[in-house]
Amino acid sequence: MPCSAVTLSIATICAIIATALLAIAFSTDNWLHYDVWRNQIQSFAAKHSDAESLLHNMNVKYYYYTRTRGLFRICYPKERPPVSAVPTYLSPIETHCSNIDYFPQAEDEKIANEDATSRLHLARSCIALFIISFVTIFCAFWTGLSGCWKRSSGAITATSILLLVTCLLAAGAMGLWHTVEFFEKEKVVGEDYFQQWNTVLRDNTKIAYDWSYIVAWAGIGTCLLASILLSGAAVCLRNEREKEEQLNLQYLMPVYSQKQPPYPPYANYAQPQIYPGPYYHGSQYGPYNY
Repeated sequence: MPCSAVTLSIATICAIIATALLAIAFSTDNWLHYDVWRNQIQSFAAKHSDAESLLHNMNVKYYYYTRTRGLFRICYPKERPPVSAVPTYLSPIETHCSNIDYFPQAEDEKIANEDATSRLHLARSCIALFIISFVTIFCAFWTGLSGCWKRSSGAITATSILLLVTCLLAAGAMGLWHTVEFFEKEKVVGEDYFQQWNTVLRDNTKIAYDWSYIVAWAGIGTCLLASILLSGAAVCLRNEREKEEQLNLQYLMPVYSQKQPPYPPYANYAQPQIYPGPYYHGSQYGPYNY
């Protein structure tokens, strides 16, 4: 079996898997998991100097509840906060969720300082890069389909480049996502985030990466692998095309036109030529008397 067929098959499978993984990661809500130990917070509240305010916040602030966070939603797999704290709705997987607001009002305290504004722009850019990566992978689908149909090494090379661009865009989006995470942990960007939590909430909350985050990186790695395989398939197609052309040349016989006149029949040379006329014995000029 030609190496191009094997490599193209594996690359196509990898590209499909990469697209599916990136789509799943983009649409699911399990990038970060906040595990809040509410029972321990209640026990510590009695010893806290501001116990009344702490207990009040536990019932009216959503970040005192165990939750998972994605690119678009915050979901509550256990207890959900009251509607007065944050409006929730049932997601397609039957989990109570609330939307993340990427366009807050100008007077909102969430964008009251420069760090908060930078975090908001970075979060928007992360979403934009993911969307552009899906556009490029859609274009790669059509160029790859054309390349496989026509067995064109140029189209396969273009597909490889588009998948590489998709990989870089998605990796850039992940980089922006980590930058947003850094701002939320180290900068003053709002009371919803780690830097402005009180000590009791910090000590009784565990933050961990969830499966959607892992799926996103797996999709990026698979997309890079598909790009490399497609590049190898393009080289195989080019080499196979050159071999086919060389084999075809061996069967082509050169034909040269003959311009010289044809030779007379061989019989003309085999028979002696007979010249008419009188024949004389002796001199051909006749007898002379001296």
